[in-house]
Amino acid sequence: MSEAGSALDREGFIRAHTRLLPVPHAAEIALHVAEEATELWQKTEEELAVIGLPPPFWAFAWAGGQALARYLLDHPQIVAGRHVLDFASGSGLVAIAAAKSGAARVEACDIDAFAVAAIGINAEANGVTVTARADDLIGRDEGWEVVCAGDVCYERDMAERVIAWLSALSARGATVLIGDPGRSYLPKGRLETVATYEVPVTRALEDAEIKRSSVWRLAG
Repeated sequence: MSEAGSALDREGFIRAHTRLLPVPHAAEIALHVAEEATELWQKTEEELAVIGLPPPFWAFAWAGGQALARYLLDHPQIVAGRHVLDFASGSGLVAIAAAKSGAARVEACDIDAFAVAAIGINAEANGVTVTARADDLIGRDEGWEVVCAGDVCYERDMAERVIAWLSALSARGATVLIGDPGRSYLPKGRLETVATYEVPVTRALEDAEIKRSSVWRLAG
């Protein structure tokens, strides 16, 4: 299958299994999300595992991402006129919030090709420009002025790699913001809370319908 065909198939899959809905805690933004969370998750794990489809993290507005999006929409001066990276972007929610808040240039990266397709679809639906990248950028520095990372501290190895990289970016002057509902490997001792929200989430994937989620600034 050609690369173009693959991309079209991903877009078709996303559109067929999601619905464009406002984000609960950032209603200025609409995303293509799964209405039946468990059904889509099982479909990707079971029926489509044969073609190597990863879990559909891109099909949900996760708590940390919603908190980050709300913070950027309420404090546009954080990103206005700046070069922003949304790391492990998933649906593109935070990148879209940055673009809506006046960022000069917004990039969103994810290692899942379906997420990259979803970012493009969602950016278009919200009338903003976001450069979607299928890259693992950990360890790289391309001059981003603001780096956002939502819900990246749910696995120990991942959290340690990401925090070490983000700390280096912060040390050289980047503003680093992390959105997280207090997951297990969040290094709270190295973070300053800048905002806290009560965020509606998908009960099928979380342990509650509302997750108290914070935006944290990481010091270098």
